[in-house]
Amino acid sequence: MTRLRFWMMTVLLALIAAPAIAQKPGDGPHVRIALVAESDTPAPGSEVTLAFVSTPEPKWHAYWRNPGDAGIPPKATWTLPEGLTAGEIRYPVPQRLLIVGLMNYVYEHPFATLVTLKLPAGMTAGTKLPVSVDLAYLVCTDEICVPEKATLSTVLTVGDGAVSGERRTQFDGYRTALPKPLGSQGTYQVANGGFRLAIPYPADAAASEVYFFPITDGVVDYAAPQTVARDGDRLVIETKAKASTAPGPIEGVLAVGKDRGFAVTATPGAVAAASAAPVQASGEMWLTALAAFGGAILGGLLLNIMPCVFPILSLKALSLAKANEEGGRPRADALAYTAGVVLVCLALGGVLLALRAGGATLGWAFQLQDPRVIMVLLLLVTGIALNLAGLFEILAPAALNRIAGRSTGGSFMTGALAAFIATPCTGPFMGVALGAALVLPWPAALAIFGGLGLGLALPFLLLGFVPALRRMLPKPGAWMDTFRKILSIPMFLTAIALAWVLGKQIGVDGMAMGLLVALGLSLVLWGMGRKQARGLGTGFGWVMVAVVTVAGVWLVSRTPVEARTAAKAPAGAEPFTEARLAELTAQGRPVFAYFTADWCVTCKVNEKAVIETEAVSKALADGNVAVLVGDWTDGDATLGRFIEKHNRAGVPLYLWYKPGQAAPEVLPQILTQSMMQDRAAGK
Repeated sequence: MTRLRFWMMTVLLALIAAPAIAQKPGDGPHVRIALVAESDTPAPGSEVTLAFVSTPEPKWHAYWRNPGDAGIPPKATWTLPEGLTAGEIRYPVPQRLLIVGLMNYVYEHPFATLVTLKLPAGMTAGTKLPVSVDLAYLVCTDEICVPEKATLSTVLTVGDGAVSGERRTQFDGYRTALPKPLGSQGTYQVANGGFRLAIPYPADAAASEVYFFPITDGVVDYAAPQTVARDGDRLVIETKAKASTAPGPIEGVLAVGKDRGFAVTATPGAVAAASAAPVQASGEMWLTALAAFGGAILGGLLLNIMPCVFPILSLKALSLAKANEEGGRPRADALAYTAGVVLVCLALGGVLLALRAGGATLGWAFQLQDPRVIMVLLLLVTGIALNLAGLFEILAPAALNRIAGRSTGGSFMTGALAAFIATPCTGPFMGVALGAALVLPWPAALAIFGGLGLGLALPFLLLGFVPALRRMLPKPGAWMDTFRKILSIPMFLTAIALAWVLGKQIGVDGMAMGLLVALGLSLVLWGMGRKQARGLGTGFGWVMVAVVTVAGVWLVSRTPVEARTAAKAPAGAEPFTEARLAELTAQGRPVFAYFTADWCVTCKVNEKAVIETEAVSKALADGNVAVLVGDWTDGDATLGRFIEKHNRAGVPLYLWYKPGQAAPEVLPQILTQSMMQDRAAGK
């Protein structure tokens, strides 16, 4: 296998890199090797360690004992005095080098491999022991490869086995880079094209940049990414399998840091999936954080089209157009609005991270699992809808205006409001971004939550700072009052949806109570509007608003919770459990598992427009697709942990398990009927 791989690689590189070869790679050797003995006077019946001290030239590399997808390992041919024997070459922990989709296990910096010579007993002191070895090895750059040879020799003298201080320090350094014996055996499982390896490893032991370097060939796909998770006193590594069945015991090296690793042996067996968060290298971690930050900005930007956010954005855009006409302060308004949005997103993200650090299993929009928060949102959205409908006017408190600057206090509050009421919504890009935030260090996580706020505020920010965009807006006029009243309709619909969520959480009586409190708030706001029409102050009215809100929260807290009815689902759907999922996949059935919540607007749209439609239900039934539904309305911790395992911070989450496939396909957060029908038909 190794010989075939070498010749295939040689031909491939010859074709690809012919121009580079024509440039003459220069005189070799490109990896210089010196043979050094730890002791020049080994004792009879003892062992002596020899080191191949190797120094690659810049941009050149040598290969590990398993070179990976390309290359060949070094080959040593020894010439030894009678009675001496040489052991296997021992290699330090290698590096990874991915070239044109091929994974190479290499050394790009100075390194030393070690070999142990064993001397027979009874040798006479002073006997000369000439040791010679012919090394054949391959050296490469990213473009060309050159086979090299070296004949190395030394002469040992049988003696007392003394080791000089300098040599001892030198060889101690070489041994430090070798993988250490782990002392415990691992277990691996090959199933449905996937490879999962569990390695015993203390929970409190340091591990970073974790990677499994396989010594046994033909077990894993070398170029496939490895997912590493810490699960108690074990590390679980998952990647793509190369073999379809387990070949027997395997060997490898578990790297747990720079030049640190353990020699691993593992036998076939059942390996449970890890429940802990992935372990990432620091460089990969910050690349993940950067990608998640970009996804959060895009996700926040798309939130602006949600029915509960769009009216607010539209009104602020129209206010900017008016300011453009009247010489207002559009930039200050835009900055204040952005500050309100970002600060609320940071605050919600900070609370979420703090609660999770305390052991809670929560995700984005965690606050919506509390009916008291739904009550506050119901009253808030009702008030906004009545304001848009013209019942009363919202004026920013004078104190806030003085702090934030003239006329910007209202923009700050509007931004904070837009961020808070947008939390029931998720969309494209948001799920992956917020899922990453929950497994990254807290500074990176907060940056992602801030990116969500920045994306949400971005349209208004651009309107504030780009006059050309403001000039594209319609001219202010009497039509604005009609448009404003039209915008109240989606806000009233949002209020109805929140009342429904309240009913799902605490029952029909709770929903009726919430609607009565909303009616009380409406009466207070109606009275405030009448006073405003007569030019009177409304200070006492705001006190009454606060009283009604507090009363509503108190009543929700005192309302007995009725038994919840199961969420509507396609015919034959079952509640999700990991045990049931394992049974169905073991039977070879395709499985569609989706996770929803009553307060998740995106979830409900997908269910009504796609999942629960007759066409999709029929396609699922015709394809013998098992449907599992995970209802996360009440924040079930078991479901929360499963959702986290798929790098999501909350719902919706849609998973499609194909027969014979180990890992599920994570479907987009916006579903279509054709997408579901194609998968049900096996396309």
